[in-house]
Amino acid sequence: MAAIELRGLTKVYPGGVKALDSLDLTVPDGEFFALLGPSGCGKTTLLRTIAGLEVATGGAVVIGGRDVTSVQPGGRDVAMVFQDYALFPHMDVTDNIAYPLRIRKVPKDDRRAKATEVAARLGLEQLMDRRPGQLSGGQQQRVALARVMATQAQAFLFDEPLSNLDARLRLEARTFLKKLQRELGVTTVFVTHDQAEALAMADRMAIMEAGLIRQIGTPSEVFQRPANTFVAGFIGSTPMNLLDAVCRGDTLEVAGCKVPVPASAEGLLVDGEKLVYGVRPEYTSYRAGTVEDGLTGSVVILENLGASHLVTLDVGGVVVQAVVPEGHEPALGEQGAVVPRRDRALVYRDGELVAA
Repeated sequence: MAAIELRGLTKVYPGGVKALDSLDLTVPDGEFFALLGPSGCGKTTLLRTIAGLEVATGGAVVIGGRDVTSVQPGGRDVAMVFQDYALFPHMDVTDNIAYPLRIRKVPKDDRRAKATEVAARLGLEQLMDRRPGQLSGGQQQRVALARVMATQAQAFLFDEPLSNLDARLRLEARTFLKKLQRELGVTTVFVTHDQAEALAMADRMAIMEAGLIRQIGTPSEVFQRPANTFVAGFIGSTPMNLLDAVCRGDTLEVAGCKVPVPASAEGLLVDGEKLVYGVRPEYTSYRAGTVEDGLTGSVVILENLGASHLVTLDVGGVVVQAVVPEGHEPALGEQGAVVPRRDRALVYRDGELVAA
């Protein structure tokens, strides 16, 4: 087990496409770290560069205090689980799990004993003679995890390993994987485009865009205090309300309405300056009628989220959303107001968070 450190890591593909742009990142020993971002942001390239499957154009990859930038993948002492699990279709479960040990020339009896040991830990004992084509998606995933465990590597690298599972199995798998990582205490880097996965599983996470890391923090930090409008608009199952605003003393003028300056930006704004006001639908309340400190408009959409409803209002031609508890949803066409929590609202200047 070991920390992973990236120093000015750069990857440029032929034609000048910069996939990674001078990235600095440290993942401490034993941490479960998620890389999150839209398609094409560079997260899988970053993971593959850590593994040595992509050659860095510049910078350094350090694992366990050892510079492995020029070391071949097999010498980096990391184990990777791919999106498609990369199981050998002609091998049974035992041989699939034991394959990395075979490459290391571990004696046959020893590698089969190790495969049996880790398989038992993952509940695969009854499947050892089956081939991948005879397994369910969840079983294939566990075989891939068992193969990683058998290597006893310093770090685990996961490239969207849950994306091929159905919704229910995916929930079960992410709980299982997080529990397993805690038990093993192995440094883990997990790539996903699924925000719910990253927020639920990671100790810390990095949000990437166009080869850059836009924010690093705990799931709570990233969700509650996005560092810029990109992260604010990307994170969250319901998008953050990001609204053009103008400072008017101790209030902000937003879509023809007035709301208090957020507590986090108090005393930091200039009268008359143009800003972006942000508040998550979860950090608002809905009130019928016109409200002085809210964003008043007409209810145009109601979306049932199960235990709550997402209410969309048209406020002077601007879309504003609020989450309300089940049984408290308004009627379509009703006049009402979204009232933000002052302690949870945020302000952005030139795309960056304004806060003390």
